[in-house]
Amino acid sequence: MPEAVIDEFSATEGPISRRFTLKQRIVLRILIFLGRSFIRLIGPTLRVSVSREEGAQETLDQRPTVASFWHACQIPATYVFRDMGIRVMSSNSYDGEYMGRIIRKFGFVPVKGSSSRNAVRALLGLRRALDEGWTVAFTLDGPRGPRYKVKPGPVALARSSGVPMTMFHMAVDKAWVLNTWDRLMIPMPFSRALLRIGRLIHVPAETGDAELPRYEAELQAALDRCVEFAEANIKKVGTSEFPYYRPEKS
Repeated sequence: MPEAVIDEFSATEGPISRRFTLKQRIVLRILIFLGRSFIRLIGPTLRVSVSREEGAQETLDQRPTVASFWHACQIPATYVFRDMGIRVMSSNSYDGEYMGRIIRKFGFVPVKGSSSRNAVRALLGLRRALDEGWTVAFTLDGPRGPRYKVKPGPVALARSSGVPMTMFHMAVDKAWVLNTWDRLMIPMPFSRALLRIGRLIHVPAETGDAELPRYEAELQAALDRCVEFAEANIKKVGTSEFPYYRPEKS
């Protein structure tokens, strides 16, 4: 396991909580095994291109930032942003349990909480991570929607920490799309994927509470642009306009 993920924010891989029924715990173990195996198998076959708005972060591992993306693209994003020590808001729900355990295998650090439960505790953990120089990330319409709708957590965190907000969307040209609230994308092998990153948004520390909705609207608009751009240009991945992404070797 990368050194980056061994710290006070990461829970040990202990037994699955007994707040779930025996049947749920068995299903969770199956989902965790299948999920991490699938990402390890399919991830290396993805043909990824990265596109940035003017003023966006310069590298994928630039930190610290307060990152936001939609629930639908979490599978390809888990592979592309692996082993960067990113701290991710993870809900206490059934879905949050298996996703948290899957992403931990790819170098992410789940921080427990959600928009509805234990949010303050989780935000304090994320703020501490920012102070230590880590990027934190929100699947912003999780854990249960509404789909593609911004929530206030990233803006409040950006104001209190002085760290800029970033956002992205990943489009995939060939994917199984689940009939769930988030329309989760499961990439097919050798699919093309376009990662579109929006420009950084700074929220001044002196911003009053009455002004926060303006920054939430700006974040919403930025994510909407990322979705529109990625979906409109996915077929161009692999051309001279959108060459394949080749991560630098460390």
